[in-house]
Amino acid sequence: MEGLELIAFQIISAVGTARSCYIEAIQAAKTGEYEDAKKLIAEGDEAFVEGHDAHAGLLQQEAAGTGSTVNLLILHAEDQLMSAEGFKTIAQEFIDVYQRLDAEKEA
Repeated sequence: MEGLELIAFQIISAVGTARSCYIEAIQAAKTGEYEDAKKLIAEGDEAFVEGHDAHAGLLQQEAAGTGSTVNLLILHAEDQLMSAEGFKTIAQEFIDVYQRLDAEKEA
């Protein structure tokens, strides 16, 4: 595996890890483990940046006129990138809701 395929798999792997961290963050918040949830969001962000940077490199190549043909694997990688970004937003919202619910229980 080389070139475009390798970059696509780097993106897919990195953002898959990010998405998993975001889901685990929701699960941690569900049990009241907010510090763990915060750490998992941060861990997910680190993985997401790896995937985003790889994708940005492809965009720079395209802008310079040296990009490769878009193939189904790259489209899948971009889909996974966007999915992970959406999961982060959802995770942050869930964490906020769980914190509010716990605060109401304590009041």
